[in-house]
Amino acid sequence: MSGFGAGAVALVTGAAGVMGLATARMLAEEGYRVAMADLASDRLDAAAASVNGARAYGFDVSDPEACADAVRRIEGELGPVAALVNNAGILSNNKAVQTTPEEWRRLISINLDGAFYLARAVLPAMRERRAGRIVNACSLAMKSGGLTAGTAYTVSKEGLGALTFSLARETAAQGITVNAVAPAYVRTPMVEEQLTAEQRQPSWRRFPWGASASRRNSPIACAFSSIPCRASSPVRSSI
Repeated sequence: MSGFGAGAVALVTGAAGVMGLATARMLAEEGYRVAMADLASDRLDAAAASVNGARAYGFDVSDPEACADAVRRIEGELGPVAALVNNAGILSNNKAVQTTPEEWRRLISINLDGAFYLARAVLPAMRERRAGRIVNACSLAMKSGGLTAGTAYTVSKEGLGALTFSLARETAAQGITVNAVAPAYVRTPMVEEQLTAEQRQPSWRRFPWGASASRRNSPIACAFSSIPCRASSPVRSSI
């Protein structure tokens, strides 16, 4: 543990899930006070209770007013958000013809719009302090066109990548770093529910390590721990 969080506040979305919870735990170990955000549920409360010093904040990231209200509440109760991890997301395997307009809007609103709403909410205070970290959870689908992922999911993650670069260029001079990770398959309930073992194995064989990332080595946690949250960090944007 390096302790580079040093009492700063980190906001992690999708925090009741495997990747979000792993990231929240790592950040708490690094000294952050973690605001764990997800849809309000007993599952979120239990996840927050398992992370030292964390608090649960239940809201819908696809709702811009809910995002703004949540950030105001977090900053009022814990202090300004120093690190934002946009991890909330849902998966669809439907390709273009099978994707309904309703499904398209739902994927984009959660996977992409939510990250924009929250970044927009935390940036003013980050700019004032001239320091901050934003990490977005993209996907290999944005680079591969989606091996098994559907059209809406793939496009939402490509859009999130573009948002990452756009925000990084906009805020680099103010001491803010904006990065993203683009993991392949992570062994989570969401993936295991959407893909059968027969569907997963051919895709996993494409990778040299021959399998998916596990629940214990969350790509977001690994990436965040490798880049300290300091304004002097030379890494302004990478995926």
